[in-house]
Amino acid sequence: MPLPLLVAVFCVLWSSAFAGAKMALADCPPLTLLATRLVLAGIIMLALAWLVDGRPKMRRRDVAALIFIGLLNNAVYLGLNWTALTFTSSAYTAVLTSCLPLVVALFAGPVLGERMTGLKWAGIALGLVGVVIVLRSRLAGAHETLTGTMLIACGMLALSAGTLAFKYFAPRGGVWTGNAIQCLSGGLILVPIALATESLGDIRFTANLFGGLAFLVVAVSIGGYGLWFYLLTRSSATAASSLHFLMPPLGLLFGWLLLNEAVPPLDFLGIAPIALGIWLVTRPARATAEPATTQPAST
Repeated sequence: MPLPLLVAVFCVLWSSAFAGAKMALADCPPLTLLATRLVLAGIIMLALAWLVDGRPKMRRRDVAALIFIGLLNNAVYLGLNWTALTFTSSAYTAVLTSCLPLVVALFAGPVLGERMTGLKWAGIALGLVGVVIVLRSRLAGAHETLTGTMLIACGMLALSAGTLAFKYFAPRGGVWTGNAIQCLSGGLILVPIALATESLGDIRFTANLFGGLAFLVVAVSIGGYGLWFYLLTRSSATAASSLHFLMPPLGLLFGWLLLNEAVPPLDFLGIAPIALGIWLVTRPARATAEPATTQPAST
C-alpha cells in the first residue's frame, strides 16, 4: 500500500479514537475500559504476530524496551488522556496531543542525532502557533478546565518519550509482536489500578459500549498503533510525529460529527498554520535520508 495512503488511514484512525473513546466512556470508567481494550488487543495481536512474524528473534533488551515503551504510550499517555476525556471534549484532547512534534523535535537532536533544518523549525513554530490559537479559543471561552489541560499535557509528554524511546532502542520483533507486548504491558499494569480506584458497578453493558470497545481494539489499538510504529520505522521521529499536527482539524471534525461538540470560530483560524507547518516539517525529510531512521540502540 502506498505510504501516503497509509499516512491518511493512520491520521483518520488516530484522530477518531478521541471521539470513539468518549462515546464508550459514557458507559464505563476510563481505566477499566482502557485496561480491557489493551489486554484484548494484546491477545489478538499475539495471535497475529504468530501468523505474520512467526517466532521473532528477540533479545531481553528488546522485550524490556517494548515493555517500557508500552507503559509510556499505553498506561501513562492513554490513562491520563482517557481520565481527562471524562470531563473534556474530544477535540480539545486532539489539539493538545498535536503538540507532540514540538517536544519530539526538541529532543530528537541530542537523543537520536536527527538534524533539524531551518525549515523544520519554521514548520514546528507554525504548527505551534495554530495549536495556541485553538487553545486560546477553548480556554478563554471557558469550554475546558485547567485540570483537564494538565492531564492531557502530561499524557502528551509520555507519548513523546515513548516515541523517542522507540527510535532510540529500535527493538526487534516485528510490528505485531512489538505492539502486542506494548498493549499487554500497558493493560496489565492498569488492571490493579483500575480495580483499586474504580467501581465495576459503574459499567453499563450497552450496545454503545461494546461497539466503542470493538472499534478501539480493532481499529485503533491494532490498526492505528500498528501503522504508527510502522511509520516510525519508515521515517525520522520528527517527521513521523509531525503527523500529529493533523489531529486538530480531524479531531474537531469527529467531535462535531459524532458527539455534536461545538466548534468555536477561532478553531478554524488555527488550522491554516497547522497545515503549513506539517508541509514544512515533512518535506525536507522526504528529500533527504536521515541517518537517525536506522540508528542502532546504544548498549
